[in-house]
Amino acid sequence: MFRLSNLLKSTLEGKEQRSLNGSILIWNFTNRCNLSCLHCYSKSGLDESDTLSTEKILQTIPKLKKANIKFVIFSGGEPLARKDIFEIAKAFKQEGIFTYLSTNGLYVNPGNVKKIIDTFNYIGISIDGMPEVHDRFRGLSGSYEKSMKSIELIHDNGGKVGIRFTITKETIDSLSHIFQVSEEKGIDKIYISHLVYSGRGLDNLKMDLTKEQRKSAVEYIINKAFEYYEKGLDIDIVTGNMEMDSIFFLNMFTKKYPHFSQILKEKLKKWGGNSAGRNLVNINSEGDVKPDPFFPIKIGNIFENSFDDIWLDEKNELLEKLRKRPREIGGKCKECEYIEICNGGSRPRAWAIYDDIWAEDPSCYI
Repeated sequence: MFRLSNLLKSTLEGKEQRSLNGSILIWNFTNRCNLSCLHCYSKSGLDESDTLSTEKILQTIPKLKKANIKFVIFSGGEPLARKDIFEIAKAFKQEGIFTYLSTNGLYVNPGNVKKIIDTFNYIGISIDGMPEVHDRFRGLSGSYEKSMKSIELIHDNGGKVGIRFTITKETIDSLSHIFQVSEEKGIDKIYISHLVYSGRGLDNLKMDLTKEQRKSAVEYIINKAFEYYEKGLDIDIVTGNMEMDSIFFLNMFTKKYPHFSQILKEKLKKWGGNSAGRNLVNINSEGDVKPDPFFPIKIGNIFENSFDDIWLDEKNELLEKLRKRPREIGGKCKECEYIEICNGGSRPRAWAIYDDIWAEDPSCYI
């Protein structure tokens, strides 16, 4: 996750960038979902059933605390499909763990919106472009309108809400629409995710951008960050699953603010790029623990071992290699001057294309 706006502001204003001091857990609490999105990495659907019981989840929460998990992103499937989701979130908050909700917004309504806002520190709602694009991408006519109404409902009730947007060949022409909507409605955050080759994202590999399309899109995103900063517009821009965006940003930033270039470069090195297996971890709907939600290899299962034993295992060879900075990556990454910044990018994409988890990220556009 590349916090573009935060890094821009902290560099130009001489402030310390926000530090995590712990790990982020993305937990897929269910594989049930009321949509059938083309890019879904978990291949969720209506016919799925929950493997994780309320009891098992609650038993695991203290283990997360012990393993220094600071943030939990509630994901799925559709996490609001679980009737116990508020009970679960309350238990996290009692342990001092921040709760983020990633939802399609279709289950948000006037009857539960205040409870959602009071329960979750932040709510991200998926919008994948203009109405017709979003509805086709999400597999449900009218879903754009329903999701947008949920954003407005949360915003009008004082909640912190953002848009989550996955950029593909199908959605790239809607990129400007996402920013326009965010500006008009005063959205707090725009999170733009690049496609990772996993789940339906692997089945639909042809959806991914060409390298020229990606350069053009990222240039647009970065210029928006510059514009918002200069105008004092408080919309946080974040990109995900493409740590090479930071290098593209460094090059554009250097041309615009050359006197701050070295400061930014040092901040980017400190950030350290792809963090899967280091301070990012996933538990999927079957209880499998993985370095990130897209990872093809699991490092354990909470039904077999305690989470803290899995995550803090210093003898796990995969975790040891993932936590090395910079990582030892093959291909063009091996000699790349920017490896200390991006850390080699996505391992699941390397696996999907080269059948080698330590190969270069095939989506690198630098």
